[in-house]
Amino acid sequence: MPIPIRYIEPVYRPPSEARSLILPLTDGCSWNRCTFCEMYTDPQKKFRARDEAETLESIRRIGETPWGQATRRVFLADGDALVLPTRRLLTTLRAIRTYLPHVHRVSSYCLPRNLRKKSVTELSELADAGLKLAYVGAESGDDEILEIIGKGETFASTEDALSKLGMAGISRSVMILNGLGGTLLSEQHARRSAELANATQPEFLATLVLSFPRGEARFRANFPGWQAPGVPELLVEMEIFLSHLELCRTVFRSDHASNWLSLRGNLPQDKPALLAQLRAALAAPESAPLRPAWARGL
Repeated sequence: MPIPIRYIEPVYRPPSEARSLILPLTDGCSWNRCTFCEMYTDPQKKFRARDEAETLESIRRIGETPWGQATRRVFLADGDALVLPTRRLLTTLRAIRTYLPHVHRVSSYCLPRNLRKKSVTELSELADAGLKLAYVGAESGDDEILEIIGKGETFASTEDALSKLGMAGISRSVMILNGLGGTLLSEQHARRSAELANATQPEFLATLVLSFPRGEARFRANFPGWQAPGVPELLVEMEIFLSHLELCRTVFRSDHASNWLSLRGNLPQDKPALLAQLRAALAAPESAPLRPAWARGL
């Protein structure tokens, strides 16, 4: 039986959504100006909102299938479904609840800018309707770096969005890009990113290493002085970042395929052990359990 959803490849989702039903509400990314990001640069991924009738029909038809009835998680694609009006999102969430009654978590990517016009009350309505998790690519807490990479956000705008989500009862999964500031801005990137996490206390926090599968030209055009950090510099940056984290209850992951050293733990209790792993790798890189270069990727 064919899947009753129209996908435009490539389709992206967070690693933790590997077993989720991917439900596109939009195509592409409404901002799509970040110079480090290659996810939605293909012409077929030009931003547009999906027709609401198409989305609702897909949900209804999925609900008629055995595997639809077995679905437990739904991820709203593409780059930022939360750019849609609250009314439209509520209609979708209610349809999921009606036709996919066993779904217990709906999640989405979220650009901070998309929450500027959404109140905590609106977000609480979305949470009550089933939206439980938002993935926020903060990238950095440093305003200088955010401007250079064309993020269109600041420390303050990201903090505001994450705080709104938290007040509404929607869990936050925040991503920071290790190496984004290059060698020159590494320390301020690490420190300010830790400050952002401390200010917002996200439920989940992850780091990826900046990578360029299609080349660095687009990124370097706005950041000509950027110098790629080597493995030791990346580990030092991570050590600074972790050292400055003061989190009360956060699941931390730095085990994406792009990371050289896989780190997993719960903060704050595992902070000493994670720092010990980093410092051991820095002291004796030849015996550290680093991921081989051929195994790294996006």
